Amino acid sequence: MAKFLSTMLSAKDRAQSLAFVAIAALALALTVAGRSSSPIHSSLARNAADPVAFTISSPSFSNSGDIAKKFTCDGADVSPQLKWSDPPAGTKSLALLADDPDAPVGNWNHWVLWNLPAASRELAENVTKTGQLPDGSRQGPNDFRKAGYNGPCPPPGKPHRYYFKIFALDAKLDLKGSAGKHELEAAMKGHILAQAEWMGRYGR
Repeated sequence: MAKFLSTMLSAKDRAQSLAFVAIAALALALTVAGRSSSPIHSSLARNAADPVAFTISSPSFSNSGDIAKKFTCDGADVSPQLKWSDPPAGTKSLALLADDPDAPVGNWNHWVLWNLPAASRELAENVTKTGQLPDGSRQGPNDFRKAGYNGPCPPPGKPHRYYFKIFALDAKLDLKGSAGKHELEAAMKGHILAQAEWMGRYGR
């Protein structure tokens, strides 16, 4: 009888242990589900009804590919052609930044552009290096202290990465022509509906 009771108690203990494990697993699943449903950062948000993500690309070089000398300080130093997909509904303007996070002095900016018309879908090669463009877009000074685009110009060594980033905004920006990267980033805060990037490499 004692042996039978001992066996029954062991079975009961095993059942209780299994029940505890099941409850713990359920609690963990609910916690993960709650985390996954938390709001995404506004800079990455897009219209949930739009099945296609906002993207940017360049016919001038492949994503993560080599940038030709034509688009660098070792060549003609003209801006590459850029194209992007339809931005989210509610987009009032687009902005663009191009920078090098591998520069010895820290992130080095190569291009600052804002108030691109929301209807635009590309920038042609060799954008004029002036503060004001015919379509109303504005270009501020880059870290070379020049308006418009100046291409890769790294020191000898390992190739650097150059990111071309586009932002869909819910407003047109009221910025002075002297505005640079930091002023643009501050002005865009809270207005970014979607963003995308395309990266190329260049070394010397």
